[in-house]
Amino acid sequence: MEQTPPDPERQVQPASLEPLSGPDDDLEAAVSKEADGAQREGSGTDTMTENNFFLKKIEISVSEAEKRTGRNAVNMQETYTAYLVETRSAERADSQSVLTDSLWRRYSEFELLRNYLLVCYPHIVVPPLPEKRAEFVWHKLSADNMDPDFVERRRIGLENFLLRVASHPVLCRDKIFYLFLTQEGNWKETVNETGFQLKADSRLKALNATFRVKNPDKRFTELKHYSDELQSVISHLLRVRARVADRLYGVYKVHGNYGRVFSEWSAIEKEMGDGLQSAGHHMDVYASSIDDILEDEEHYADQLKEYLFYAEALRAVCRKHELMQYDLETAAQDLASKKQQCEELATGTVRTFSLKGMTTKLFGQEAPEQREARIKVLEEQIGEGEQQLKSKNLEGREFVKNAWADIERFKEQKNRDLKEALISYAVMQISMCRKGIQVWTNAKECFSKM
Repeated sequence: MEQTPPDPERQVQPASLEPLSGPDDDLEAAVSKEADGAQREGSGTDTMTENNFFLKKIEISVSEAEKRTGRNAVNMQETYTAYLVETRSAERADSQSVLTDSLWRRYSEFELLRNYLLVCYPHIVVPPLPEKRAEFVWHKLSADNMDPDFVERRRIGLENFLLRVASHPVLCRDKIFYLFLTQEGNWKETVNETGFQLKADSRLKALNATFRVKNPDKRFTELKHYSDELQSVISHLLRVRARVADRLYGVYKVHGNYGRVFSEWSAIEKEMGDGLQSAGHHMDVYASSIDDILEDEEHYADQLKEYLFYAEALRAVCRKHELMQYDLETAAQDLASKKQQCEELATGTVRTFSLKGMTTKLFGQEAPEQREARIKVLEEQIGEGEQQLKSKNLEGREFVKNAWADIERFKEQKNRDLKEALISYAVMQISMCRKGIQVWTNAKECFSKM
């Protein structure tokens, strides 16, 4: 009997995920017991490191950035930024000294690590990297990727990326990730030796699957639509924030004119001079405070940008599911075609128009020996096709189960992080307004004393 693709509406309960590869034996022995306990407890709801076994064992930081000059692949001189990745044991006695491992990584090496994780863990919403070049900038913010302020924000983003990976119950146990933190020499060669590039799906194949899959899973279709909407909403939010920052900067700096006018005015007044001079000083302080305020705002904008880039990570999981579903449907269609050919050969009847049917009508039936040989070959192919279809069915179900478990984990993380970021941003705006009120209150007191 012909096997059919699994029902896309089938509900699968999340189950614990298994990594494709693990860290070396020493680290695995150190964290395996904690890993089992963490997976039984479930994901934390307060912080990134809560209930995480890897970050209980190792502290990770990207402590500094350094501008360097070197030769690229085509032997041309280039300027780039290297980042110092430090790791140390989180379990230590107070009397013992702490040994810190440190190594330098380029942004391109972070990209290589993430590309490897995307290919080897297609069912996981892999954390994104910070932007390579500044986006959604306002006019006083430099778009130069070598600007010190931008490099500092990217350093924080790269550290956050490593902490995200280290806090994931599956990704944290990957051997390549562990070597990224501990092996400076020949790390790229080690990654390339895994052959992960050969497993990468081509963009043309993914695009073909998107338009040709017949029975898409509605849950993944809705998730793909949600990721598009999330990206659109956060993009609009960041554009609005950039326009507000532009105008706010101008409003604050214009207050510096108050300071200049009050100072000039104080020079021609005797009784009012001191009050005007003091009020002018408060206006100068108010005007200069916007630089620090908008610098702090950039960190909140970077938190929003992380989830802007997370939207693409969600779409990557959806694309992989579409590819698997398309392969499943293609295998089922190929199996049905072979079964039909076998039946037509056995009964001597042709149900549909084909070149073979026309040849038979023109030149007569095949000899019985030829027909039997062809039937035998088709039966072998049908047997192989049934096994292949069964394997793809199991693979697809396992992917859906694991992917949906990780998507639920991501949703909890997203809701928690964005809620915290928006509340903190609102608190910062309230604080900024209070400082403005205090400045004008101080100016009022200066005027009252005149």
